[in-house]
Amino acid sequence: MLKDKIISESVALLKAMIGIPSLSREEKDVTDFLEAKLTSWGLKVNRSRNNVWIRNLHWSEGMPVLLFNSHVDTVRAGKGWTYDPFAATVEEDRLTGLGSNDAGASVVALLGAFRYFHESENLAYNLIFCASAEEEISGEFGVASVLDQLGRIDLAIVGEPTQMHIAIAEKGLIVLDCEAKGRAGHAARNEGENAIYKAIKDIQILEQYKFPLESPLLGPVKMTVTQIQAGNQHNVVPDSCKYVVDVRTNEFYSNDEVYHKITQLIGSEVTPRSFRLNSSGISPDHPLVKRGISMGLNTYGSPTTSDQAVIPYPSIKMGPGDSARSHTANEYILISEIESGIETYIRLLDGLNF
Repeated sequence: MLKDKIISESVALLKAMIGIPSLSREEKDVTDFLEAKLTSWGLKVNRSRNNVWIRNLHWSEGMPVLLFNSHVDTVRAGKGWTYDPFAATVEEDRLTGLGSNDAGASVVALLGAFRYFHESENLAYNLIFCASAEEEISGEFGVASVLDQLGRIDLAIVGEPTQMHIAIAEKGLIVLDCEAKGRAGHAARNEGENAIYKAIKDIQILEQYKFPLESPLLGPVKMTVTQIQAGNQHNVVPDSCKYVVDVRTNEFYSNDEVYHKITQLIGSEVTPRSFRLNSSGISPDHPLVKRGISMGLNTYGSPTTSDQAVIPYPSIKMGPGDSARSHTANEYILISEIESGIETYIRLLDGLNF
């Protein structure tokens, strides 16, 4: 299929998708639309809940399998938008709309590359494209819920805005709900045991503690207190202080190991929300990475978490757009970035062996 036709249809597809609200867990309408569009292009679509996937035409059992994956869900439009977030607004090269950068551009660019190779008879691998749900909330019915149905996978490209640089490693994430417990008393008398003071001591420990092993790619384990709540009136010593810790792990520590170390460091009760999102990545010597480097693409370690964390095989994170635009008012993608993204994916995969 001609690249120019693919690029034109990919941009049109993204415009249409922006016009369909697709908040996490509310992706049905955009998935219905995408399923119908893929079917109209003659592609055989598989679907589970709000996840859809397609396989290349000349599938050959026993060949390595490469997965293209990106997500159709978005965050809510925050304050500060001066454009309609659900109307694709084009001004010269700029396309503004909610989900344009994160990760609609990756969805359509990966799909465009898939369509380019779909009918090829001489691929050295099988190819699957999957548009998945619930990435923004790490939901249970996203890509992880369909991995068994996809079958064996040997390699994955996860589409996220990386300016088409190759993220060969990604930090893991644990969210910890912590509670320092004290004893209530009257603020005017020397009564009670102030839970806020206990929490402050624990928070200072977390701020100052450094895990010994730092990653050349991902840096140190990073712990950040992001929420805190205590007290219900001015004259009562609070008996509870709750706070949330955002923990970003590197490849040297599992999420479980980091959690157990934190419970040894502080006196607060610590409850992890999940251990699912461990650090992930790929060897710098993998043929896909070496091919990207030979093309002049940069490699790096990503501080943010994506569906790469729940895909249990070698993967890179790579897509058009800039992560700094994600979740911001007037989110946008450049049409030239979509074009370049499709062309770069095609160059990366044309003749690849792994």
